[in-house]
Amino acid sequence: MFNSITGIIREKLPQKVYIETNGIEWDINIPESSLAKLPAPGNAAKVYVWLQHTDVLMTLYGFADTGDRSLFFELLKVDGVGPKGALKIMGSVSSSELIHILDDGNVELLQKVPGVGKKTAAKMLLQLKGKLTLDDTSSRVKQNSDANPYADIINGLSDMGYDRHSVEDAIKKILSELETDEAFKNMNTRDKEQTLFQRALMELA
Repeated sequence: MFNSITGIIREKLPQKVYIETNGIEWDINIPESSLAKLPAPGNAAKVYVWLQHTDVLMTLYGFADTGDRSLFFELLKVDGVGPKGALKIMGSVSSSELIHILDDGNVELLQKVPGVGKKTAAKMLLQLKGKLTLDDTSSRVKQNSDANPYADIINGLSDMGYDRHSVEDAIKKILSELETDEAFKNMNTRDKEQTLFQRALMELA
């Protein structure tokens, strides 16, 4: 609907900023990391926004730059992470730090981020590890060049502490069982990964 809002900052609150444009004051939810980048109240600022529109409400989310907004979108792709959860995560750690933690596969450090438990950390690693880069303007998904289409699942489970060989054997077994499963064959790549990940967790438990 719209890309950004430029106006005068009237008030900065925890995870929220009020910006006035032509007599209209916008109530915008914003991560603390982005809020800290904005000038003090009384000054002009540009906030990149995203509108969440549901049957019962409309909520604006804002970011100091397009990089933070793109990272927010990537977090929303993780099963179980909603807009409020993504804001909480981004408000607790900078975008560059979060990407560094994900790329390192540091599940213990990731679990220390408020709002991220063991299962969410594992899902974040599965979905985002090695796939994000951050420059001055954008966060973008990199192409996965690994020859194994399910390498991310194996790496993610290994990072959780499971024996790598046991993980590989579990994935092979599950894939063998699903060879004739038409529903699985018709799934998109993300749904296949989620199904394998959940089945592997049960297999390894």
